[in-house]
Amino acid sequence: MSAALEDPSPEGMMNKPIEILEEISGSNQAWPAMAAKYGVENPLPPWKTSLDALCDALDTASCEVEDLDFTFKDRRDEEDELSATRYRNLPYPENQLVSLAHSLLARGVIDEADLRQRLADIRARLEAE
Repeated sequence: MSAALEDPSPEGMMNKPIEILEEISGSNQAWPAMAAKYGVENPLPPWKTSLDALCDALDTASCEVEDLDFTFKDRRDEEDELSATRYRNLPYPENQLVSLAHSLLARGVIDEADLRQRLADIRARLEAE
């Protein structure tokens, strides 16, 4: 493969910056900052249980679907690598969430435009309250 061509494999995509995730990681809207701003004392964000459930579902699927190219080990290795490098400035569990999103985007499971739209929809609902 020529150096001028990008590696489209999930492994090659792990090194590629993803614009929406770069914006999120630089936004200073991590749970500790938001909790302090709004006087919330819970050390974990309310979405942490959903993140855990999603990881569990992905792990179960990787054991049950033979041709799935995203094993438990792949997910955890990518999470560990991305959390320690690209998203090291984010606190836990934000680094876990953004690392998972990076893996899913790199594998084409989700699309960046769809992620942007979903985030805009969530923000609109939160700001409407």
